[in-house]
Amino acid sequence: MAWEATMPAARESLLDAAFTALADRPWAVVRMVDVAVAAGVSRQTLYNEFGSKDGLARALVRREAEAYLIGVERALSGATGAAGPNERLAAAAGWTVRAAAANPLVRAVLTGCWSERLPSPVRPGTPSPRRPGIPDPLPSPVDLLAQIRDRAVRLLAGVWPQGGAAELAQACETAVRLALSYVVAPVSEEEVESLVRGALA
Repeated sequence: MAWEATMPAARESLLDAAFTALADRPWAVVRMVDVAVAAGVSRQTLYNEFGSKDGLARALVRREAEAYLIGVERALSGATGAAGPNERLAAAAGWTVRAAAANPLVRAVLTGCWSERLPSPVRPGTPSPRRPGIPDPLPSPVDLLAQIRDRAVRLLAGVWPQGGAAELAQACETAVRLALSYVVAPVSEEEVESLVRGALA
């Protein structure tokens, strides 16, 4: 039982150590043994948990993408203080620009542009060490855009006064694509929120 309780903590420690290592040096020179030492676990524990350096990279990128999506959901649910649906979409757009500026893995997942400092995206069809033989590719920008749009439609359906589901889906798509365009050509969070409000007005 104690082992089961420590494994999630060890996994998070390893991912934190990998993320910190990535901030200091290119992924190609990050060594598994250094990640294990920084996390305070054995190298065998690291390999047991992720299988390989590619497995660690996949898990790290997936964690950062999920943290980004949780932030999107917070903005869309009104947890950030935004009231109406247009304000919530503007807040989600602002979060997107802020998260991409602060986290190179989020930016890479959103844009599909992977610099040589980052882990190479795992090719579709690469078997996952956690599920042998079953492909476990990273989300593509198209996949992520669809996830954001679908979450926005789900979270805003009850507060969308302007029209039906098709109009809501179009508004969500517009806000997401505007936000992504400003991830590629950065502006401030406030500017992108203002642009989204104007587009949805």
